[in-house]
Order: sequence, then C-alpha cells, then structure tokens
Amino acid sequence: MTKTRCSWANPANPLYLAYHDEEWGVPCHDELRLFEMLNLEGAQAGLSWETILKKRETYRVAFDGWDAQKIAAYGPDKVAALLADPGIVRNRLKVAAAIGNAQAYLRLRAEGSSLDQFLWAYVDGQPIVNPGPERIIKTALSDRISKDLSKRGFKFVGSTIIYAYMQAIGMVDDHDPACFCRKGA
Repeated sequence: MTKTRCSWANPANPLYLAYHDEEWGVPCHDELRLFEMLNLEGAQAGLSWETILKKRETYRVAFDGWDAQKIAAYGPDKVAALLADPGIVRNRLKVAAAIGNAQAYLRLRAEGSSLDQFLWAYVDGQPIVNPGPERIIKTALSDRISKDLSKRGFKFVGSTIIYAYMQAIGMVDDHDPACFCRKGA
C-alpha cells in the first residue's frame, strides 16, 4: 500500500522523501541540529530546499560539523576556502551570516539559554498543528521570532525563513491533513 504524503514531497527524490518522512515536522530539541537547520534554512533563501538537501553533507564538513565555537572564529582564509567550495552555496552574505549566527548563538549560550529553550518557549513546548491544507509562508509568531533573533544578532532569519525553520524543526506541523506523518493521522 502506498503511503499518502504531502503534495510537495517529491517521490522521484529519495533524499527528499526521507527528509519529509523522518525529519520535517518532527519536534527537534537537539542543539546541534537546531543550529544546523537555522543556517541551512538561511542558505536556502532564493533556492529550492532540494538543492540544500543535496549539499547538506558537504555543509557539515565545510562548517566543521556545525561547531559554533569553530565557526565563530573563522577568519579570511577559511571564508575564502568556503567561497571556493562548490559543495555549498557560495554566497558571501550567507557565509558571513553563518559566522555571525555562530557568534550570536554563543552569546545566547553565555546568557544561560539555548536555541531549544529560546525557540520552544514561543509555543510552550508544544508544536502548533495547523488545520491545512493551505500553504502558510509566515505568521505573526514567525514575525516575532524573526525580530527577536535579529535583535540578538542572527542573520538570514526573516519571517518566511523562520516559518520554514519552524516547520523543519517541528515547532509547526503543516503536513497535509491526509499525510501519514500528520499528528493523529
């Protein structure tokens, strides 16, 4: 029997199907993955998510396993190496954003918080399940989180990017109502 999935899940791409089936909309509380996904969602701006998924493993290597301490200390030589790496999106602003995001993340940690605590507090630790099937691209909540992250020095965190991030990390369940991944389906 064929599983019913969201209409956007590309059946021709096994990587994309695995992402849909195993990650998208699943509540995440892992700091490393939260930091990685924040940066990958920013890198995706203007591109397809499939493009980023294909590059994700290369991103992990290029950005030292998403080690914020290392990334925050990147200098001109490392930036030049990243901009020459065809396995990532070679956009100077997006590379600079990842470095700035690592620095902002470390400041958040120094304040005694974490991305997990910071983000999930907006939804009282419980995912928002939207009725669907409308495609939402941003909300008042994503606007608020975007502004709060920007004030803390994070980059490439506009409201649309943050809404996609919220979906990716399971703060929001926007699976189609008939999708087998939907809560209670």
